[in-house]
Amino acid sequence: MNSFWSMSTSSGRKRSESEDKNVTGEVKASPPRTASAKKQLPSIPKNVVPITKPVSPVPSVQSTNGTHASYGPFYLEYSLLAEFTLVVKQRLPGVYVQPSYQSALMWFGVIFIRNGLYQDGVFKFTVYIPDNYPDGDCPHLLFDIPVFHPLVDPVTGELDVKRAFTRWRRNHNHIWQVLMYARRVFYKIDTTSPLNPEAAVLYEKDVQLFKSKVVDSVRLCNSHLFDQPKIADPYAISFSPWNPAVHEEAREKMLSQKKKSEDQHGKGLHVSGLSWWSPGSVQPFSKKRNPCTPNSMKCCTHCDVRK
Repeated sequence: MNSFWSMSTSSGRKRSESEDKNVTGEVKASPPRTASAKKQLPSIPKNVVPITKPVSPVPSVQSTNGTHASYGPFYLEYSLLAEFTLVVKQRLPGVYVQPSYQSALMWFGVIFIRNGLYQDGVFKFTVYIPDNYPDGDCPHLLFDIPVFHPLVDPVTGELDVKRAFTRWRRNHNHIWQVLMYARRVFYKIDTTSPLNPEAAVLYEKDVQLFKSKVVDSVRLCNSHLFDQPKIADPYAISFSPWNPAVHEEAREKMLSQKKKSEDQHGKGLHVSGLSWWSPGSVQPFSKKRNPCTPNSMKCCTHCDVRK
């Protein structure tokens, strides 16, 4: 039995008839069951600090997840830990996130765009998770600097996440999907019901002017790349200019690990032996045999000639 659960004393095992009878044949009356005869959670450990709530620019919603009020914060923290594990396993290309030190309800992230209209863009963002997660609304994603994009609010920098997640479904929708959506909007432009009407109209009517404004937006974001994080948090993502004394050693380690991984991968793909397939053919044993030379003293694998 799981030690996390404890049974009340009145909910013991059912006695047999032989146990209910004494030696004189009298039947003992079983004590009536009480309403307290059910599984109960142990008390909350002392000196345990529950998860804290970050200062979010989006309105909060009261928790309705049905979990006992005393255990809500711990259940929430477990859910967020599982969500971050899923993000790590997905290995989203060009997307990096880090939960806040102050609160697990706030994640810092950055997206690197490698091609397309927003090529070379480096966009830092913050994810705000509702305190009734995963039974509430979908998480909110706000860029530190508003990106010129039809789905990004030009004032607040918030991405229209509800477009893709109109109703957040527990155990079906996950935070890694929000991050993947945030990456995809820069490669596939959608102009329906935009948060930035100007960007949507330019994309539809004047693509060249739209590209020009996108380039300016990318430059603006990159120019503030080395700024201090807006939120004072030791886990907030920050960048610093290249310093060989600091970064060269880390760079060499990363390159050596990559080379080692490629070498191991190459060795794993090496196949020894002979192929009996002719180039460009799908017919087995279509390759012609080469007879052994007369001076050969060894058995050739291409024919049955032995000397």
